[in-house]
Amino acid sequence: MANRKMKILVVDDEEAMREVLEMRLREWGCDVESACDGHEAQELAQSYDPDVVISDVVMPELSGIDLLRSLKADRADRPVILVTAQGSIDLAVEAMKQGAQDFVTKPIDYAKLRMILQAAERDLELRRKSQKVISQLDQAGFGSLIGTSKAMREVYGLIKSLSATDASVIITGESGTGKELVARTIHEMSRRSGGPFIAVNAAAIPENLMESEILGHEKGAFTGAVALRAGCFELANHGTLLLDEIAEMPPALQPKLLRVLEDRHVRRIGGSREFFVDVRVVAATNQDPWSAVEAGRLREDLYYRLNVFTIPLPSLRDRKADIALLAHHFVREFNRKHATRVEGLREEAMEQLKCYSWPGNVRELKNIMERAVILARGAWIESSHLPAYVASPGAGAQAKIVLPAGITAAEAEKELILRTLANTGQNKAEAARQLGLDVKTIRNKLKLYGIE
Repeated sequence: MANRKMKILVVDDEEAMREVLEMRLREWGCDVESACDGHEAQELAQSYDPDVVISDVVMPELSGIDLLRSLKADRADRPVILVTAQGSIDLAVEAMKQGAQDFVTKPIDYAKLRMILQAAERDLELRRKSQKVISQLDQAGFGSLIGTSKAMREVYGLIKSLSATDASVIITGESGTGKELVARTIHEMSRRSGGPFIAVNAAAIPENLMESEILGHEKGAFTGAVALRAGCFELANHGTLLLDEIAEMPPALQPKLLRVLEDRHVRRIGGSREFFVDVRVVAATNQDPWSAVEAGRLREDLYYRLNVFTIPLPSLRDRKADIALLAHHFVREFNRKHATRVEGLREEAMEQLKCYSWPGNVRELKNIMERAVILARGAWIESSHLPAYVASPGAGAQAKIVLPAGITAAEAEKELILRTLANTGQNKAEAARQLGLDVKTIRNKLKLYGIE
């Protein structure tokens, strides 16, 4: 079978049956031990640690079904194949419910048994590969960030350089690349880690509420201000404030933000006094910030005040070497969330993830892996558990989109959103899913483009 001999434990109270089965398995290149009853099998399972157990069902004292339950309680991933001369649908169903790998009847169809063992062997090899990847996870990243690619190692180096400073930072990267996670990592590694981390998305807050969100307001400052509200600078005092999608901040608010950044004093809307705030500001944008300056959406002086340091994040298609690590990380995360026991991905499914273009980046991968973990009924994620546009090469609206050369990142984003909407019949929810965005972001982008 494979270069490494598969270890098989045969359990049967009939000596002649054990000997015939042992002989056939050794002919196939397996390493074999045998037990004459369920109790001896339990002891051998501890000392011999077989890859697969083949057990008779009808045995004195401890039946094959009882042995199956015992072995599965000890190690749930070990395949157990049950054999009986009293084959029945009810018994087969009960065996499969208890976790049997498969079920064969006497006289044994050895061609069928060999096929079952070959499938089990493929699973064992895949399990070893998955466990190797999983064992690398704790050393395969930086803080909460996952990846060992050259592009991500460069990001880690920049974060390390920033950890001992209070310098302002702009994090750039496409939607879904993990800009907020990088901002949190900068915070957690800095001297401010004991303070709050506050994130504000300039694209997700209505323009008429943005000033109140940033500066806060006093009770009665305007209609609807029924109570005092602290702004995000107050909330982030002695900590870190992430201003996400800074290029979409209302122009009228930008000079007020610049003033706070320069003198570190805040006055709430409707307030009469200023107070000092000690906040490190990290900004993020999915656009080229200088293009936003040239287009008049971002003040040049605010850009220079924020851009003491820049961290450009790579897209997932530019760090495909990290896809296996990320996929297994998400499998582990969603197993905990949904109380599932998925072990990993079939090789075909993993290859399809690596061949996909990932317009929604890591966020899209995370969403797809949660869906796959929920759909997977067994230990492995199959191709059928992936969305059709991922599992079928070339399928999906985004796979058909070819953007013209020479356009800016902001123009490319606009083109991608509009073409994906066209390909989904203007279905914002479906377009958002395919792009790894939320519907609110799609609506805000369309508003920015002047499209109803």
